[in-house]
This record gives sequence, structure tokens and C-alpha cells, in this order.
Amino acid sequence: MINRVVLVGRLTRDPELRTTGSGISVATFTLAVDRQFTNAQGERGADFISCVIWRKAAENFSNFTSKGSLVGIDGRIQTRTYDDKDGKRVYVTEVVVDNFSLLESRRDREARGQNGGYTPNNNYGNDNGMQNNTNNNFQPNNGASNTNDQSQAPQDPFAGSGDTIDISDDDLPF
Repeated sequence: MINRVVLVGRLTRDPELRTTGSGISVATFTLAVDRQFTNAQGERGADFISCVIWRKAAENFSNFTSKGSLVGIDGRIQTRTYDDKDGKRVYVTEVVVDNFSLLESRRDREARGQNGGYTPNNNYGNDNGMQNNTNNNFQPNNGASNTNDQSQAPQDPFAGSGDTIDISDDDLPF
């Protein structure tokens, strides 16, 4: 039998870290995962998936994530039951996380917090130690600031190469 789940989404709130009576750390959180399709109004829905992570991974997850963090998780679906205080049986289905990945940098996460949740999609940022200068050549950034670059807008990396790129619809795989 196969029971494997891989999800990418954003945390709906900060993870809730607790410790069991025997001293084992456990964190619970809800992951918002966008649906692949849109409704008649063009809006994309989301699924809110309950997750649980155990032991040292739970501590690390709680320390490095917060509400809105973009994460990838790998785990399995588990269904459990318990009786509530009124004696009614409650069924809980959740993802038990085995592995996780942080999918945004700390800088992006902090910028999102300062911008009210919006993170500009900038593929030419300085995350990889490269800096874009005014003649559109990428140069290593050794900690020196580039005083010639007045804007943070991404530049065309192919500008000035002299080669024309001609792509027809027949060349595209989709």
C-alpha cells in the first residue's frame, strides 16, 4: 500500500509547538494549498490541510516558520479518533509530516510581512550573490553596493547580445 503526500503551501498561522507528557515535541499547523483551477469568477480556491510534525523537526519547523511562510512538506495521511468531553466520537484526518523544506528566503518572508503579505516576484534578486549592473551583465556581488543601479526592476539579461530569439508556437511543448 502507498500513503504518500507532498504539498506546497503557506501557513495560515504560526505553528503551535507543544510537549507531550513524556517530553516529545509536537507542532500542529494548517497549510493553505491553492487549487489548480479557477471558478466561474476567475478566483482560485484553496484547501486548508491540518498537519502535525514531531520531535526535533517540530522544534526546527516552529523556529523557522511563521504565519504566511511558504513551505513544502512530505508525509502521510493519518486518520485518528477520540471521544470528546460530551462522549461523541471525533474523527481527525491530518498529514503527519516526515520532511519539510523552507521555500522562501528569510529576506522574502520579512519583506512580505512589511508589505502586508505581498511579495514581489523578482527572479533577478541578489539571493544568489549576483548583482545586476547598468550594462545588463551580471557581476559577483562582493558586498559592495552598486551606485549606478537606480532601480530594483529586473533587467532583460539578453539585451544587447545581438542575437534575435525567434520562437514559434510549434516550438513550445504546451
